[in-house]
Amino acid sequence: MNKVYACIDGLATTAAVIDWAAWSARRLDVPLEFLHVLERHPERAAIADYSGAIGLGAQESLLQELSALDEARSKLAQAAGRQLLAAARDRAAAAGLFRLDARLRHGELVDNLLELEPDARLFVLGEHYHAREPSKIHLDHHVERVIRSVKRAVLVATGEPFEEPKRFVIAFDGSPTARKTIEMVACSPLLVGLPVLVAMAGSNTTLARQQLEEARQALTVAGFNAEVELAPGEPERVLPALVKAQGAALLVMGAYGHSRIRQLIIGSTTTTLLRLSQVPVLILR
Repeated sequence: MNKVYACIDGLATTAAVIDWAAWSARRLDVPLEFLHVLERHPERAAIADYSGAIGLGAQESLLQELSALDEARSKLAQAAGRQLLAAARDRAAAAGLFRLDARLRHGELVDNLLELEPDARLFVLGEHYHAREPSKIHLDHHVERVIRSVKRAVLVATGEPFEEPKRFVIAFDGSPTARKTIEMVACSPLLVGLPVLVAMAGSNTTLARQQLEEARQALTVAGFNAEVELAPGEPERVLPALVKAQGAALLVMGAYGHSRIRQLIIGSTTTTLLRLSQVPVLILR
């Protein structure tokens, strides 16, 4: 686990993904590698695969034209991918990173990430859709599939321009998964030196206060300036606004559990909280 992999696609979040990946690689003191995957899109396959349905009497020139069109698209996609990777490397180098690499690959994004996973410390990718309220809107399927599939930490960047975080917020519910998240944060150099707010949404009970205090103490022992907050209400209503109020911040949470937070992280669609968050989200394993 000695690289940050940044998954770039040339869409609106690409610049933010590059900048967050560069920031992460610098903090972790590991190399950064950019990855651009050329996938076969169904709508393009429909054109390229006409040859099997044209029939025995089809004109040879038409078959050749379809084949040439498919080949031209492939060449253009590869050329554009190489330019995208070169631009990403230049941007990261301008930010002061020198241990840089890039690779252009074919196939499905998730399959490629699973292949690279043994050498990964962190995956960084961007969201492509954003919800204004807890509706049934889906995030880009890549985000959901990556979070479900890989066993490494994933940082999901929003489309907003990169701003170096001044603090971070841990979504906490007292579960074993949440306590594991506290332990992972305490042991990682990624967030060292940043103030942290451990936030819990729910009823103000003695148990909740005790769990928050235990989390605060664990982070304090690890050298963090830690505060806690217990906010009444449902997590999907309370936490996004709380995190937004922190200014330049990063939201941190665990990926699996058996509580309300689990429903926000992995469900039939990407998590409600991930969809609603206006700041980047770091999902820990």
